[in-house]
Amino acid sequence: MAHINLPAGLPGIRALLTYRPETAQPLNELVDVLLRGPHTLTPGERELIATYVSAQNDCTYCQSIHGAIAARQLGDAEDLVEQVERDLDHAPISEKLRALLRIAAKTAESGRSVTEEDVSRAREHGATDLEIHDTVLIAAVFCLCNRYVDGLATWTPSDPEFYRERAKVIVDNGYTLATTKT
Repeated sequence: MAHINLPAGLPGIRALLTYRPETAQPLNELVDVLLRGPHTLTPGERELIATYVSAQNDCTYCQSIHGAIAARQLGDAEDLVEQVERDLDHAPISEKLRALLRIAAKTAESGRSVTEEDVSRAREHGATDLEIHDTVLIAAVFCLCNRYVDGLATWTPSDPEFYRERAKVIVDNGYTLATTKT
């Protein structure tokens, strides 16, 4: 049960954004730019960063929804998303993405945990300054979202199909428009 009176039937951050709509627009716009805007990383790779950070923060709702979105955008790759969450070192992803995910995990721990060596390793594998910047920003934003969702004890559905269906809406409409769609 949520710590405050939230709209019934809405899970996770959706309930919180409905409860406080004046915060919904800027949060959704930022997430839309970071995860869906033009970029050298694919939307699926950026969703995977959000998923990985949410897994590091043990936020079930965010990990589940962004994992479902990442899987959908990466060609229905649920197994890949699970592998990344379980064993980053052996997941079948590029070394660049692996290095960026390590930076994201360190950002989730503390921004000061990211070292020059981490950044150099990412660059050695082809990461650009924009990709490094946005990895850190995605991680920071998802730390905020994870704490927002869990700090108010929002409802977290347990059925994976719920997240698959919601992922279709977000992939088709983005975050800004998906807030009002079921």
